[in-house]
Amino acid sequence: MSGPRRDPDMVRPYVRTQGRIRAREDVRLESVVIAATGPTDTLGPDARRVMRLFAGADGGLAVADIAAALELPPSTVRILVSSLMDSGHLSSPVAAIDDQPDFDLLQEVLRGLRSLV
Repeated sequence: MSGPRRDPDMVRPYVRTQGRIRAREDVRLESVVIAATGPTDTLGPDARRVMRLFAGADGGLAVADIAAALELPPSTVRILVSSLMDSGHLSSPVAAIDDQPDFDLLQEVLRGLRSLV
């Protein structure tokens, strides 16, 4: 390692995630999540830390940004975020299907970019 760990209490990841070992498949590091309103007093300490990050945020946060802000392993944060999504405290915005560009247009753009190289 390059230096001492910043996590002074050295809590194991499975304790932080309350024994949960897998994140939902749709929660990736680049996933953006937004907070829902509601009570957080029943949440564990790490889940409350995640929710506090949204107090000053105007929009959503990426899972990677949450991991960096909390200085926790990304895999642990993915599981925490998954649990918060399952409990309804966090949600992930879904793009409208009508907003997707046409596949043929994307192919043309890709061909144009390749011709520039």
